[in-house]
Amino acid sequence: MRSLTTAAILAVAFAIPVQAQELTGTLKKIKETGAITLGVRDSAVPFSYIDEKQKTVGYAIDICMKIVEEIKAELKLDKLAVNENLVTSSNRIPLMANGTIDLECGSTTNNADRQKQVWFTNTHFLTASRFVSKKASKLDQVGDLKGKAVVSVSGTTNITQLNKANAARSLDITVMNAKDVPEAFLMVETDRAVAFVMDDIQLAAMIASSKDPSLYAISTGAFSDPEPYGIMLRKDDTPFKTVVDRATAKLYKSAEIEKIYNKWFMEPVPPRGLNFHVPMPVSMKKSFEHPSDNPDPASYGG
Repeated sequence: MRSLTTAAILAVAFAIPVQAQELTGTLKKIKETGAITLGVRDSAVPFSYIDEKQKTVGYAIDICMKIVEEIKAELKLDKLAVNENLVTSSNRIPLMANGTIDLECGSTTNNADRQKQVWFTNTHFLTASRFVSKKASKLDQVGDLKGKAVVSVSGTTNITQLNKANAARSLDITVMNAKDVPEAFLMVETDRAVAFVMDDIQLAAMIASSKDPSLYAISTGAFSDPEPYGIMLRKDDTPFKTVVDRATAKLYKSAEIEKIYNKWFMEPVPPRGLNFHVPMPVSMKKSFEHPSDNPDPASYGG
C-alpha cells in the first residue's frame, strides 16, 4: 500500500514537468518567450498596412489577433506580447521558415507549391488574378496584352501566372518586375507599363486610392480561377496549426467574421476614408461555413 502511495505522489510531482515538455515548435517558443511575432505588410490595403497613426491595421490583422487570443488561452498565459516584423512578397516565406515570424498576416495566396515550404490556416479570402490598365488603352482580355509592357510584383503567384501565360500563348509581353504593389501601380500611372497583373481585390484598392479612380479599369479576363488567401505558418508544426485552425474555424463560423469583413470592404477605411464597396462573394460565405486550407481553387466553387 505504501509503495502505491509513493508512486501516486511521484506521478503528481512529475505531472506538470511532463506536460511542459510536451510543448514543441512554435507553441514552445511562444510559451518560453511570452511573445509571438507577426509578419505584417506596410501597404497591402486593406489586408495589412500602416495607417496615419503608424499602426498596422487591416482585415488580416484583425483575424491574426483572434488567433493570438486563442494561443494565449491555449498556453494559459496572463500576458502575450505581440511583436511585428515587416515582410515583403519576396522574403515572407524565408522569414517564416527560419523562425523570424510565427504568423504571416497579409494577402498571401495558398497554393500547392507554397505548401511544400510552409503551411496555411483556413482560407480567409478568395481572389482572382487580373490586370488593371487605363480605360483609354481599351484592354480587357489577357490576349489584349500581346506585345506590350506589363508589370507585376516580384515573388508573387501573379508574376508566375503572367510568365506562364506569356510563354504558353506566345504573347511576346515584356514582363517587368516591381518590388511592391504601389510601385507597380505607379508604373501604370506613369505609362511605363500598360497593365499591372495582381489579385483583383488589391487592384480595386489601388484604384480607390488613386488620384483619379475614373481613369482605370480592372480586366474581365483573368489569369486564374478565384484563389484562396491564408494566414501562413511554419510547416510540419501540427500542434501549432491545430490551435490556429481552431481559432479561425470558430471565427469564420460565427457572425463576427461578417462584421470584420464589412469593416474593411464595405465601410470607409483609414487613412483616407476609402470604401472599396466589395460585398462578400457567395463563394466566400460558403467557404466560411466549411473552413478549409485547401489550395485548390476548384474546391471553392469558382
